[in-house]
Amino acid sequence: MPSRSFSPAAGAVDNLRQFFPEALSEGKVDFERLRALLAAEDALAPAAPERYELQWAGKAQARRAVQQPPTATLVPDPAASVDWATTRHVFVEGENLEVLRVLQRGYFGQAKVLYLDPPYNTGSDSFVYADSYAERRAAYEQRTGQRDAGGLLNHQDLWHKNTRDNGQYHSAWLSMLWPRLYLGRNLLREDGVLFISIDDHEVHNLRLVLNEIFGEENFIAEIVLETATDNNPNQVSKEHEYLLVYAKNKELQPDWFTESKKAQLIEKQYQKLRKLHGPDVATIQADLRRWLKENRADLRGAEHYDNVDDQGVFHDADAANPKFGGYVYDVPHPRTGRACKVPEKGYRYPEATMKKLMAAGDILFGEDETTILKPKKRLAQAKDQLRSLIYNDGRAASKRLNNLLGRDIFRFPKDEKLLASLLAFVTKDDDLIIDFFAGSGSTGHAVLDLNAQDGGRRRYLLVQLAEPVADKSEAAQAGYRTIADITRARLTRAGAQLAAARAGQVPPASGPPPDLGFRAYRLAASNFRAWQPEVAAAPDLLAQLDLFQTPLHGDRDEATLLTELLLRLAGSLDGGPLSAAVARHEWGGLAVHAAAGGQLWLVLAGLNEAIVAAAVAARPQRLVVPGQAFAGENPDEQVSNARLQLADAGVVLQLI
Repeated sequence: MPSRSFSPAAGAVDNLRQFFPEALSEGKVDFERLRALLAAEDALAPAAPERYELQWAGKAQARRAVQQPPTATLVPDPAASVDWATTRHVFVEGENLEVLRVLQRGYFGQAKVLYLDPPYNTGSDSFVYADSYAERRAAYEQRTGQRDAGGLLNHQDLWHKNTRDNGQYHSAWLSMLWPRLYLGRNLLREDGVLFISIDDHEVHNLRLVLNEIFGEENFIAEIVLETATDNNPNQVSKEHEYLLVYAKNKELQPDWFTESKKAQLIEKQYQKLRKLHGPDVATIQADLRRWLKENRADLRGAEHYDNVDDQGVFHDADAANPKFGGYVYDVPHPRTGRACKVPEKGYRYPEATMKKLMAAGDILFGEDETTILKPKKRLAQAKDQLRSLIYNDGRAASKRLNNLLGRDIFRFPKDEKLLASLLAFVTKDDDLIIDFFAGSGSTGHAVLDLNAQDGGRRRYLLVQLAEPVADKSEAAQAGYRTIADITRARLTRAGAQLAAARAGQVPPASGPPPDLGFRAYRLAASNFRAWQPEVAAAPDLLAQLDLFQTPLHGDRDEATLLTELLLRLAGSLDGGPLSAAVARHEWGGLAVHAAAGGQLWLVLAGLNEAIVAAAVAARPQRLVVPGQAFAGENPDEQVSNARLQLADAGVVLQLI
């Protein structure tokens, strides 16, 4: 039975859908399209030059959203953190668009990888979006609860369910995603990479959006993730999702390979057989082939490494050139002395390379010269390559998260092991990975796991909205209030789990302990007053100008102001402003915060002679002081005197 009552208008729309489906957009009649389909003369000529692009209601406003300056800052929360003083990982609780604005200066061009798992727009997703594209930003933020009546940022009631009944169903999703992807791209290094998860609902639109933001030439792949079978009755049982991969600059990307874990398993078995059979190569090879056959399902793609000689395991590769025109020369057979048969297309190696391979024992000859020789590809040379089809049963990830947090605390998490394998292809050393749709924190967990595997020092920066959990959910009953609470709990427990595993290693693990903590921050109103451009009346404008004589709010917190200044002034800080080491000194009773290896001094309570003398001696590059800290009878004279003394030492005095 139809779920809606019949009306003449609805019946007419259904008829249009049957005979003129192209006249409908997002479930609504596009009358201009309909007029064109009916050959109305005034509807056939385009109003503007036509071009290939994706358009939707609200796109212009989505573009304008990226130009909005930040009106917020991040408040440090050491009590909700783990190893605050030493960690370089960061977790931010807050609405991700505003957080991205806050991060632009401090993290521009710093991330090696963006991994994103945005809402799939299935009709039941909740996310921040504007359902009116004509209202002013301030009005929208107050209406949606992003700001209260006093203009302060709220942390609740930011999201709305985007159902299919919404007249701008696709538009709302695209307008939500476009500015976030644009600002996210800004955070990538020139050799950075984006991985983004999606399913059938929006993959077609997402490809077009990413082509527009990243450039079609920077598309790398559309990976299909084969998942568990969907047994819901339907025309086709869906068993896959997608992972879109883009580069910021594809020309800077090397080939992606990782060490083969399957090859490592084979090597481990070979070493066992070698201890058992000694130098008996034939017996080792026979036993290894038997083991490979028994474990074929787990070794798929590496089971052809089934030969053994006195140097180890190898597979017989192909010496023939892939096309006609290869090298032609004589290679004498080691037993008969006659020239071996040359491949029809010639050898793929020049003669000098062939001689080196022969000298190293890396050529496999047949019984006589009538068999084409084969190079030995050693097991140690085996590499894994990222493939466009990956099997990923998400039930295993759910089970591991259940064991970590409790049953059904967070349903359908992304697989941290899959994410770790992706990151292994494109990251190394202390690369930064950013995820601003953090969810349960799978990306952070993946970074910790990968670092534990290879000893890396990769860092994560995660952002998650404080979306309340459902009232009667397992998460609520377990004491969690928001998704952000779940994210923090997972990061904390994943770190503790890895620490316990390391402590239990035999023999004991060597080297410095891994970074298993995180610094927690919350989105909050800026310490600086925000200019209200809508103020136009002369008295109100004068009042606002007078207010801006003291641009800082009077109730500012020192730690919060320090964080905001680092984000605004110190984009080159090692590791990023939010995890930078800041040394606190005190001269003449006033605190000085030294960052960037002592090259940036921030003095929040004003200058005194002791601080100026210390700066002249230490010679930092910049000394930053709030302008309103200079008070008294002659503040301009105080500033001039301090600036002259510091300039003689090569120190720039910067007022805020």
